[in-house]
Amino acid sequence: MSEPLAAPPPDWAEAGRPRRNPVATLVARVAALSLAEWQKLRRDRWEQVIRAIQPLLWLGIFGAALSRLPGIPTGGLSYVDFILPGVLTQSVLFIAILYGVHMIWDRDAGLLAKLMVTPTPRSALVIGKAFAAAVRGLTNAVVVLLIGQVLGVSVQWHPLRLLAAVGVVVLGSTTFCCLSILIAGLVRTRERMMGLSQLIMVPLFFASNALYPIAMLPAWLQVASRFNPLTYQVDALRGLLIGAPADYALDVAVMVGVTVVMVSAAAALLPRLAR
Repeated sequence: MSEPLAAPPPDWAEAGRPRRNPVATLVARVAALSLAEWQKLRRDRWEQVIRAIQPLLWLGIFGAALSRLPGIPTGGLSYVDFILPGVLTQSVLFIAILYGVHMIWDRDAGLLAKLMVTPTPRSALVIGKAFAAAVRGLTNAVVVLLIGQVLGVSVQWHPLRLLAAVGVVVLGSTTFCCLSILIAGLVRTRERMMGLSQLIMVPLFFASNALYPIAMLPAWLQVASRFNPLTYQVDALRGLLIGAPADYALDVAVMVGVTVVMVSAAAALLPRLAR
């Protein structure tokens, strides 16, 4: 009798296929999701017009009114100059924190389930959504800077400062988008997610240095602001865009650390959201 054929080696089926670098695969997936978001944004140009209204109100009305009040220590800056980085950060936060709702819509439409069965790593799905939020956030940041220029804000237009500011906006968008996806994985419904989004945005914004120096806050709120990632994003942008003193090393260290934690946590809860 003839001897049975030996089983092929485990990697026999993959022998003829080139193996892709996992990092290259991750970057490709993230780029594809970001490009899809950019195409959505190009098709809905009215969205940018609508989103420009809120920063215009903050800078043109709120900032102009409070700039007439004495006693707000802004370090020699006009009050409108002082709050521009905070208004920019708030507009980016508003976009990013709603991406949890987008993920729930994708799940209900069956898109998330289709993405989960592809070879795309969960971290790539999360980072892809975060970079999509960053694309929208950056377009909104440009609008805020242009509004500030019209209102006479002394923006630092040095290319290296602007490039660093782009990095800060991307980190901030990633952090808050992943926080939103994390919460969406816990609550799993649009109604709860919408309510929690509003509940999170208000304390994050007002318990930071976006509208006033931290020294003006009550002692307990000063302590809370030190644990608020928005504080470090505003501090970095205020230094880069306005030229105010900033602790860049601390700001970047905190933002990078929080971003890594949020991406990991959101990726871990993504299967629960997809169910």
